[in-house]
Amino acid sequence: MSTALRPTSRAAAAGTGARGAHFLESALPRYAQIADLMRQRIARGLWPHGHRLPSLEALMAEFGVARVTVRQAIDILAREGLVSPQQGRGTFVTGTPRRDRIINVVTTLDELARVYEDTQPKIVNIDEDVGSAPIDAAEGHAAPGYAFMRRVHSRDGRPYCVINIYLDERIFRKSPAAFRSRTVIPLLKSMKGVRIASAHQVLTIGSADMEVAALLGLPVNAPVAEVRRVFKDADDTVVYLAEVTYRGDAIRLEMDLQP
Repeated sequence: MSTALRPTSRAAAAGTGARGAHFLESALPRYAQIADLMRQRIARGLWPHGHRLPSLEALMAEFGVARVTVRQAIDILAREGLVSPQQGRGTFVTGTPRRDRIINVVTTLDELARVYEDTQPKIVNIDEDVGSAPIDAAEGHAAPGYAFMRRVHSRDGRPYCVINIYLDERIFRKSPAAFRSRTVIPLLKSMKGVRIASAHQVLTIGSADMEVAALLGLPVNAPVAEVRRVFKDADDTVVYLAEVTYRGDAIRLEMDLQP
């Protein structure tokens, strides 16, 4: 999901009458941004199965780009099986983007541990250090020191989150090799002598900065979900703090509401 291109009306969203689409500055090529917008139109049913795409000339005028740029965008969708260019007839919608989400936002610690066990993400440790953690006074007491790990999690070769982890150094030293190579929450839950007395998380919607966009393969300012997690022990000491930034299209939030 991306907001790199913003149609100004439902007619624009359907590809009829929009002119001069606005592109955000991004490391993502313009043809890829156009492909993303077109993919969204297919996913939302604005371009249903069997729909013939507007002509190359109409798309060129709408997006304000050259013919080759539009062709590159269509080629991306064709390789994904979403459209099929047919000589002399036009380009038709032949598939639907995947609607699944990599991560479900859950509301208990046990469920959260299972989410990370089930996803089996590939962990890329891109930074590690030992020092203090950015803990607010209202969140609890700080431990004497923290191991800091910055990672990118991927699934099926697709990066879906960047995470800053601050782990109580005393716990980290119990099994440093495991913490460096495995997801932290299931490991933390299974460790003898470690008890999480309380856990809290807050989710907010934000936008990708340049670094996060590069790490997750997103346009700059694309929507992201930012989650802050704090685990404390019985003494109100923060043993785990995580700042997680998820791709907006990787998150699914479902809640039961009280009637």
